Amino acid sequence: KRLNKLVRRAGSFLRVTKHYLPHVARLCLVSTFLEDGIRMWFQWTEQSEYIDSTWSCGRFLATIFVLLNLLGQLGGCVLILSRNFVQYACFGLFGVIALQTVAYSILWDLKFLMRSLALGGGLLLLLAESREEARSVFAGVPSLGQSSPKHLLQLGGRVLLVLMFMTLLHLDLSLFSVLHNLVGTALVVLVAVGLKTKLAALTLVAWLLCINFYFNAFWTVAAYKPIHDFLKYDFFQTTSVIGGLLLVVALGPGGVSMDEKKKEW
Repeated sequence: KRLNKLVRRAGSFLRVTKHYLPHVARLCLVSTFLEDGIRMWFQWTEQSEYIDSTWSCGRFLATIFVLLNLLGQLGGCVLILSRNFVQYACFGLFGVIALQTVAYSILWDLKFLMRSLALGGGLLLLLAESREEARSVFAGVPSLGQSSPKHLLQLGGRVLLVLMFMTLLHLDLSLFSVLHNLVGTALVVLVAVGLKTKLAALTLVAWLLCINFYFNAFWTVAAYKPIHDFLKYDFFQTTSVIGGLLLVVALGPGGVSMDEKKKEW
């Protein structure tokens, strides 16, 4: 009864917010790209020097790298927020994620790699939202019942999004850590398999918001301290994943989910 009551309350919330929730979701989702693109502008010299010293590629190529990151991220964000050429913008941001994964050696850091994959999951959900079935980017691929390309994008997006929470698990045995791990794991499993998806995603949004504002409060740390940039990075990456979860709330789990299968039973 209590669960059904929570589901009804979540449904009421969605009915009230359905017109502007997708807009909030998109803004949250692209926030980390906006922040990083702006940072590229203000730290142009530092970024190009870092790439040059790390890869010995010369100042010209290092500058091209920074320029591609700046234009790719800011341009992609503008297109997504204005809802123009969203698919191309998503592919461009996928390219930026791949480029940064190699350039900053994220591939060898499991935590950062999982967060990058979670960002990719958010972009998959954005693709699913913007995709028109009649003009599929997967044109020519035969449909498998309910497993249409849009539904597969939603499945992939859900699964990748939950990787973000895996990086937030605590390995100590304090009461808070055990509660955090148990509740969080239960929620991400529900989102991944698509069971009570909207309620689970909405609860996870509230959970991540609390964690984000408590642990990643970069505005409380002086800008000259190195930890400021790390906290800021984590804050906006988490905000982007929250945006992806809000898209799950707005769109639903899609055809490849337990919620959808329950309708057939």
